[in-house]
Amino acid sequence: MDDDPVNDDPDGHGHHAEYADREDWDLGPAADALRRLLPGVTDERLGGPTPCPEWNVAALLDHLIGLSWAFTAAAQKIRVGGEPSGDAGRLPPDWRERLPDQLGLLVAAWRQDGAREGATEAGGVELPADLMGIVALNELVLHGWDLARATGQELEVTPAAVRACHRLFVAAGGGGDDPEGPFGPSVPVPDEATAFDKLLGSAGRDPGWHP
Repeated sequence: MDDDPVNDDPDGHGHHAEYADREDWDLGPAADALRRLLPGVTDERLGGPTPCPEWNVAALLDHLIGLSWAFTAAAQKIRVGGEPSGDAGRLPPDWRERLPDQLGLLVAAWRQDGAREGATEAGGVELPADLMGIVALNELVLHGWDLARATGQELEVTPAAVRACHRLFVAAGGGGDDPEGPFGPSVPVPDEATAFDKLLGSAGRDPGWHP
């Protein structure tokens, strides 16, 4: 696992090579890892806390459904505007079926020819499509960890996903040494921490968080 993200385009004139290698692009492994968590999310846990202070588990699930739909539209160059919600009251009764289905559509959309070409929009933000694909991956990884930790489970994360997300933080000007990173103040982690724990710290998450 590579602890030191590498910027493949130091002059900033390229596109996908700056953010991730080609083998790191696929959202499938991250979506599958998130999908495997869902049987462990019991109804009793829906009101429990998550590493995101503003959301309980139900609100986080609602956000995951919304962001999966928003990033599917982004891959298709469909502008929908607005940010994915995170409202426990809006979590649909059939979320156990809807979220896996939406994750499947998300993965398929970003595997289509042209998905990473040009520019696209999600959550009211326009970015190069290749970067947006890595943002989608980052959301699956971080919120997958949020859900896993909130429900007493472990998220399976590939080295490729961690590598891609690290490069995203470098491209965004964030990182473990930035007290005001892209996801708020970073959380210090030990030098000997794993690459994934360092990513979590950069994203403002305490790798030791428990409900």
